[in-house]
Amino acid sequence: MIKQKTIILQTALILISAFVSAQNNKDYWQQEVDYEMKIDVNAKDHQYEGEQTLVYTNNSQDTLNKAFYHLYFNAFQPGSQMDVRSRNIKDPDSRVGDRISKLSEDEIGYIKVNELLQNGNTVDYKVVGTVLEVDLAKPILPGESATFQMKFNAQVPLQIRRSGRDSKEGFTRS
Repeated sequence: MIKQKTIILQTALILISAFVSAQNNKDYWQQEVDYEMKIDVNAKDHQYEGEQTLVYTNNSQDTLNKAFYHLYFNAFQPGSQMDVRSRNIKDPDSRVGDRISKLSEDEIGYIKVNELLQNGNTVDYKVVGTVLEVDLAKPILPGESATFQMKFNAQVPLQIRRSGRDSKEGFTRS
């Protein structure tokens, strides 16, 4: 009976130490983002404009000097990386092919940032394809949060793949 109690106690101690170790694992973290958006949609022209307030909490052990946003609809423009790749790969996706290269101004997709602030201060940023790279006005230290305010306008592209509008099935997506 004493041996059985010892084994149970040892097992319990191993499980407790594993749980405590997992809770104290500094190598695992996940950033936190909370946001609110106000969007005005112009369904007739497949465009929208909006304002976003985003609170970014740095749960990592690193000081952040840059932030990044994805601007996915920018892929649907003639000359984009997706357009060039779709026209030049050996086995192109038959849904894409050269369709992006033939889009007119009112059929392309885009997301354009008109203003971006960090804690009320203007930040420098650049658009690289579908990524908005933001140089922070003030680094975000571990455990700290920053509030970003963005004004933007966008256009939903003609449906090429995964998203868009005016599908061949007759559905309009926006």
